[in-house]
Amino acid sequence: MRTTRKYDAIVIGAGFAGMYLLHRLRDDLGLSVRVYERGDGVGGTWYWNRYPGARCDVESMFYSYSFSEELEQEWEWTERYPSQPEILSYANHVADRFRLREDIEFNTSVDGARYDDATDTWTVTLDDGSQATARYLVTAVGCLSASRVPDFEGIDSFTGPTYHTGRWPHEGVDFSGKRVAVIGTGSSGIQAIPVIAEQAAHVTVFQRTPNFSVPARNAPLSEDEQRRIKAAYRQLRADARASASGVVTPPALGKALEVDEELRTSELDRRWAAGGAAFVSAFDDTVLDEAANRVSAEYVHERIREIVKDPEVAELLCPKDHPIGTKRICVDTDYYATYNRDNVTLVSLRDNPIERITSTGLRVGGIDHEVDAIVFATGYDAMTGPLNAIDIRGLDGIALRDEWADGPRTYLGVAAAGFPNLFMVTAPGSPSVLSNMIVSIEQHVDWITDAIAHALRAGIVRIEAERQAQDDWVEHVNEAASHTLYPRAASWYMGANIPGKPRVFMPYLGGVGAYRKICDEVARAGYRGFTLTPAAATAQPA
Repeated sequence: MRTTRKYDAIVIGAGFAGMYLLHRLRDDLGLSVRVYERGDGVGGTWYWNRYPGARCDVESMFYSYSFSEELEQEWEWTERYPSQPEILSYANHVADRFRLREDIEFNTSVDGARYDDATDTWTVTLDDGSQATARYLVTAVGCLSASRVPDFEGIDSFTGPTYHTGRWPHEGVDFSGKRVAVIGTGSSGIQAIPVIAEQAAHVTVFQRTPNFSVPARNAPLSEDEQRRIKAAYRQLRADARASASGVVTPPALGKALEVDEELRTSELDRRWAAGGAAFVSAFDDTVLDEAANRVSAEYVHERIREIVKDPEVAELLCPKDHPIGTKRICVDTDYYATYNRDNVTLVSLRDNPIERITSTGLRVGGIDHEVDAIVFATGYDAMTGPLNAIDIRGLDGIALRDEWADGPRTYLGVAAAGFPNLFMVTAPGSPSVLSNMIVSIEQHVDWITDAIAHALRAGIVRIEAERQAQDDWVEHVNEAASHTLYPRAASWYMGANIPGKPRVFMPYLGGVGAYRKICDEVARAGYRGFTLTPAAATAQPA
């Protein structure tokens, strides 16, 4: 018989959240911790997303941990925007530097977790059938880790190789001399298409919905630039934590239509030339007012028309069905210019969706497109997908996926009523994907660690979100979204890319800085909105 292993805390996932959780809970609180990771290495999304051109849209100097001054001073980034290999190298450096691997079990998936009301512990069932128990269960599964391929008719009939950008072969793929289909023009497609086109004989891009993309203006990082930032890190990190997005950006000029037209255009020119996602924050009301939004959207349309030589292709690439910024803005290198290449063809699926995948390619509008390989850049079941993939059951055996059948419900995006001693990192109801994820991860992990430390000091064995507090928070999250243009877009923020998924705006739009203040106030108020149960109150009669 297998022996059930016992720990103080179990963490699911060894990405940036899981690694920091292990460090804080083990090294700072002295708890016994086990991390379960389905991959064979650390890095989370950067372990899996190895597609050509994979790169972060947050600058490298700030897409990094701030908890260790020694770490941030010793690590040398090479580019303004870090590539996937460099981010993965950084993750491995952190794992080695803080001796994290010894408490991570790789190649191990968590199938289910059940809360035991009698013992106030969680029992986790692994994919090999073995079990482990812990007082605390913390999910660090990532927001974009449940990759998805739509259920295309005939998908199994294609005789060539297929790839998903979120599950790319570790050994890489050689497309030399190949005819390649790329399905999807979200962030991963926009990054991958230019790189694949440089190698492949021909690339056919199948686009359902064009997305707004701005140039990255990526470049090598000079030693002087790194020294300058490292010397000011303490203040820059503090400013990022207090900001709306976890990234310090140039201040907005004011409301778009109240700014002189010449100044307005020059500011957009400046931001376009500078590169990066700060383009969409040129004005205070870009995501609040339709008329203001059109200013930035039409500017991008004009840049697309300037770059893309074929007017018909340019118009197909101009997003017109959603306000700019209401889907996560893409950051690219030569994406639009790639459509000027002789070996790149754009096929719009707007009026003629993919009819089926055939043995030799794809059929669209009665036309067969023959290809040698298919790349699915079709995204993820975002935010809820990774959690719903695990059979998590709380009090009375209630399943988390059933509680979330009509949309996710959390308190602060960190806990759920009916699931004591379960904490979630960057779950629905937190800023998460609307922010610099590292900033949000550190805030969540620090808050969770402090809550567990408080419980240990006070003899608390059960921490559970109160249902009324959860209901109030969900209402607040919905209210924050309702004052913006975000719900106008059929985005993965809304779950719109998953058939049958409830249309609910999942992240919290109140901003990273404001959210941090709310969480801190909850803690200062004795964890208001949580029921804290001491050991004596749950003791079972002899």
